[in-house]
Amino acid sequence: MTIVMYIKDKAVHLLIHLIMVLLVILMMLAFQLNQAFILFIITMIVIFISICFLYDYFRQVSFYRFYQKQLEQLDQKYFICELIKEPGFLDGKILYQSLYTINKSMLEKMNERDVQVNDFKDYVEMWIHEVKIPLAHLTLTVHNHKSDVSPQILEQVRKLENQVDQILYYVRCENSQKDYLIKSSSLSKVVKNVIMKNKDYFIHHKLKLSLHDLNKMVLTDSKWLEFIINQILNNSFQYSTHRMESRIDISAVEDNNQVILTIMDNGIGICPSDLPRVFEKSFTGYNGRIQKKSTGMGLYICQRLCQRLGHQIHIESVQNEYTKVMIIFHKDHYYDVVK
Repeated sequence: MTIVMYIKDKAVHLLIHLIMVLLVILMMLAFQLNQAFILFIITMIVIFISICFLYDYFRQVSFYRFYQKQLEQLDQKYFICELIKEPGFLDGKILYQSLYTINKSMLEKMNERDVQVNDFKDYVEMWIHEVKIPLAHLTLTVHNHKSDVSPQILEQVRKLENQVDQILYYVRCENSQKDYLIKSSSLSKVVKNVIMKNKDYFIHHKLKLSLHDLNKMVLTDSKWLEFIINQILNNSFQYSTHRMESRIDISAVEDNNQVILTIMDNGIGICPSDLPRVFEKSFTGYNGRIQKKSTGMGLYICQRLCQRLGHQIHIESVQNEYTKVMIIFHKDHYYDVVK
């Protein structure tokens, strides 16, 4: 609020006061009072009117400037009532009470929505765990009753399990702090668990696998990391060329500050124009549109989980040659001291 804005807002009040002063002058002239006395009275009236307007201006401008400054700095604007005090003038009190009432109503609605969302998430998690039981039973049954169609059935079960896992981890990724525990984990053990989970695919498609220097310890949550690596491998499976020399190389390098896990395949690669967007939600890109079997959620969830865990994930690719995914684990030297 500037003084010009205030004067414009109070224009009617100022006009009324001016008319009042003119009437007083006319009355005093009509009674033929001394001119010096008239000048003194008019001067006093103008001074007191000016003091009243200035007092009103400064108490309003101090409140509104503080209000606007706090509002600009706040990311969550609805907390503004927590940072300002109720002003002493009527307009400000009405504004403050209105904001307080609106804020209270909005928070009540947000709490109600949060309860509904959390109930839905709990139901989805429970449903997913229930679904995994018949899937595991189906996998075991197929292994125990081999037939010509067993590989195809296992392939479809694996895809279904992967989609179920995506739903579970997508539901959890917004509140993953409730579910993960960062500790020193064996990178070799995590990778081998994921490979065992996908062993039927490797065997059926005769996909060559090479593991190098995975005997490293990293600070992570092994369950979350298994999901991330599994999603990366499933992408490699999905966009594999199924040629005789198709292969996946998994390796790790370590220095004083970090461990870098690299997963590289020689599949169809990623289009250069798509590469900067592969971590966007629901982005399928050229490959996804051609093959029509991608949701675009896998890498998005992987990046979100890596951010939660404090890791970094990067992708390099040359179309029709290779795709390389790197997960960077930073070391916590404080952990080395206290463990």
